[in-house]
Formats: sequence, structure tokens, C-alpha cells
Amino acid sequence: MAQPPFVMPPEWAPHAATWLSWPHNRDTWPDGLEGAEAALVEGVAALAEGERIHVNVQDPGHAVRVAALLAGRVPPERLVLEPIPTDDAWCRDHGAIIVRNAQGRRVALDFRFNAWGGKYPPFDRDDAVPRHMAQALGLECVSVDMVLEGGSIDVNGAGALLTTEQCLLHPNRNPQLGRGDIEALLGRYLGARAVIWLGEGIAGDDTDGHVDDLTRFVAEDTVVSAAERALSDENYRPLQLNLQRLRAAQLPDGRALRVVELPMPAPLYRHGERLPASYANFYIGNRVVLVPVFDCAADRVALEILAACFPGRRAVPIDSRALVVGLGAFHCLTQQVPAP
Repeated sequence: MAQPPFVMPPEWAPHAATWLSWPHNRDTWPDGLEGAEAALVEGVAALAEGERIHVNVQDPGHAVRVAALLAGRVPPERLVLEPIPTDDAWCRDHGAIIVRNAQGRRVALDFRFNAWGGKYPPFDRDDAVPRHMAQALGLECVSVDMVLEGGSIDVNGAGALLTTEQCLLHPNRNPQLGRGDIEALLGRYLGARAVIWLGEGIAGDDTDGHVDDLTRFVAEDTVVSAAERALSDENYRPLQLNLQRLRAAQLPDGRALRVVELPMPAPLYRHGERLPASYANFYIGNRVVLVPVFDCAADRVALEILAACFPGRRAVPIDSRALVVGLGAFHCLTQQVPAP
């Protein structure tokens, strides 16, 4: 098979940096923006032990606020405040996806962004972020005529890609594209030779089933996947069906996947609405793995599982109860910049 034009490195490959868009939208965190910021400070401080941090800020005043929050927690030489205004903080979804071309050079991909199917206008500033990131990094920027959020896919760097039918086949993203068209684009731009389609996402997820709340590669042949034990829970059946698909899946070389079950946290609600709390929304840094925790008994189990998956990294629990009020956690807020 011919080599694809681009390949997306796995998240555990060495990073030059992690890129974020600092929270500022009180519509997202109407009564808890400061709590979300506090959680982000903890995560960024841990990440900065092993890599540079780039943060998109709204304006000079916002830059002063973010710098003050991170002062004493992040070495100045590891922090770059980028004057890139955004509509919201979910850099995983609106940031550039940085891949390697056939010569091994980094290229920034600019997929179209429509705020998860037009749910949260305006989104024009978010849609422009990849071009600004590419310029700041001095990388070629390639525009892709496809709506795609970074949280909707996960790769192993060796030709396998995880996603969900609920999201990528939803008519609010790319109604002009069929499954085959989408697989061809994922192959061309992300290096996917085997697309592993899961079904539905977890309750409370406003992204139409992003895979980064469900199932994540932790090695070339291994995934962790969320599993709900309570038969009465609304997540039980869709997560069991996803596990069945994973156990039947094959890698591009014909090997079966190794599937490690990851517990679900106890349900969290805000004003009676289920929040999309999931341990699968972890982020892999150079030296640490940031694990969202939710002050429940399953936290310890999830931490132990993920620590065992990444023996060369420190598993750092981040209290994400304030973050998930915004309907995401640390993976949703970050985008890795692969090392040159």
C-alpha cells in the first residue's frame, strides 16, 4: 500500500509543546469559571515539568490575568502567551492537528470547525485558530474541506484510528460525505488505514459522541475503553456495544486489539442534567498523564489502570468537577504539538 501523504503521530510521541485556549466564556462556565481555571492551572503546572506550554489569550488584559494565575507554577521560559482570540476554550477541537508529511516534516492541518454541528455560535474565531497556530510555529498550513474536531478521533500512529458513527456520520457535520468518503479523508490526512467505528457516546456529551470520552489508544495495539457496571445506568448498553466492536476489531496488520476496561465515575449532575464525566478524557504529556478525577470511589481504580498503561510517566489526578460543568475535561482543552 502506498504511503499516505500525512500521518498523525500518537499522543504519547514526544511533544515540543502543549497548546491551550484559556477559558474565558462564562456561558460555558456560568457559575464556575474560576474553578475551571484553577483546575487548568494544576494541569498546566504538571505538564510544564516536561514541555513548553502555549496559551491562546483574548487580549492584553487577559494575558495579564493568565500570567498571574500561572506565576510561580510554570517557569517563564516554558510559557508562551499567544495573542489568538477564541470563542471558547476547547483547543482539542478547534486547534490545528499537527501531522507529518511523507518527508517527516510537521504540517498543521486546518479542518473546518462548526461548533459541534452549529450548536454554539459564533465560532468564527475558533475556526481561525489553526491558521494562527501554524503561523506562530512557522509550519505549512493545509486546509481540509471537512468538518472534524480533534476530540472525535484518536490514533495509534501506525495506521489505526478510533471514532464514532454518532459524531462523524452525523448530518450536522459533513452531510455531503458518506462513510467511504470520510474514511478516505482520514486515510489521506491522518494516515488511517483501518478506521475502527464505535457507535454512540456517553450521556451528557454535547459533541455527539466524541471518542475521547470513550476509548483511547495507550499503545500501538492497546486501548482503554470506558465500561459502566450498573445495568440501570443509561451508559451501560452503549458502552457494552462499543466494547463488543473493539473486541472484534483488527489493526491494519491483522492483529486484534488488546482492550483494557476503564471504569466510569459515579454520575454527576448540574441542575438535573447529566454531565459527561469520564476518565477516558486523560491527556498524555511528555512526563505525566493528566487524569480527570471526580471525588468518587472509582477515581483510585482509574488512576491505577492508567498508571500501569504508562509506566514511564507519572499519573497526575486533576479534580475535574468544575471543568466538566463546561461539558469537557483536560483532553478537550489541550492539543499536542509533536516534536520536530
